[in-house]
Amino acid sequence: MLNRRDLLKVSAVTATGSLLAPLGAAESDDASLFDGKSLDGWHPNPKRIGHGTGGRWRVVDGVITGEQEPPGSGNGGLLLTDRQFADFDLTLEMNPDWGPDSGVFFRCTQDGAGFQMYVDYHDSGNVGHLRGEMPGSFAIMPFKIFGTVDGQSHLAELRTGPDPRAEKWPDDVYEYCCTAEDWLRVWKLNDWNTARIRCVGKYPQITTWINGVRLCHFNGETSTLPGYDKERVFGLLGREGSIGLQVHGGLKAWPKGTQCRWRNLRIREL
Repeated sequence: MLNRRDLLKVSAVTATGSLLAPLGAAESDDASLFDGKSLDGWHPNPKRIGHGTGGRWRVVDGVITGEQEPPGSGNGGLLLTDRQFADFDLTLEMNPDWGPDSGVFFRCTQDGAGFQMYVDYHDSGNVGHLRGEMPGSFAIMPFKIFGTVDGQSHLAELRTGPDPRAEKWPDDVYEYCCTAEDWLRVWKLNDWNTARIRCVGKYPQITTWINGVRLCHFNGETSTLPGYDKERVFGLLGREGSIGLQVHGGLKAWPKGTQCRWRNLRIREL
């Protein structure tokens, strides 16, 4: 198992060699979660949650776009699948503007509690690692990203820096984690990026990839993350929940005029 001392020393060769794992023949075929034309099969959070009443979600040229409602108001929320999923393999493409705080939720309740893959595409954010978004929330962010914006307000460069919380982690928070350098190599600037999330088990085994490169593996049975209690988390979330796309609430979390974009969302139940 990966310990804290080795967390940021995993080689790029190891990371890039861990591509999309083959799926077993006993697993069901994958299915589209988005028809490219409408939000059929999706709904905003049915009542106000911490992030707001739901946010603004539209389909534009075959892409789901999300932003605050109205823009710059601080009112966000979640777009949730009508269907509930337990064990699954999810792929999607994402193209966020620089500045918004977004994410992909799974095993998500109608009250907005769930596991989350970060799409925090802003200074001190992270894309591709994990968080528990629930009462008694917990962050599993091994490093942070930072951006340089050019004179035309376009994102010109990304760099990374340590997360002080991760420097205090005990051994075995993640069973595997890419390095910050690996992440910078795989992420495509100002373009579409493909994410994959695989979640299996009562105390979930969660693996994420970006553009075919494995970023992390979290063992929900054995993780030593401070603040993580597998029985409490299972009691809050249960065995299954919705897939959710997030527009973070709050004036500082979502600059006015910015959006996150999603397309080609497909899921395979396991």
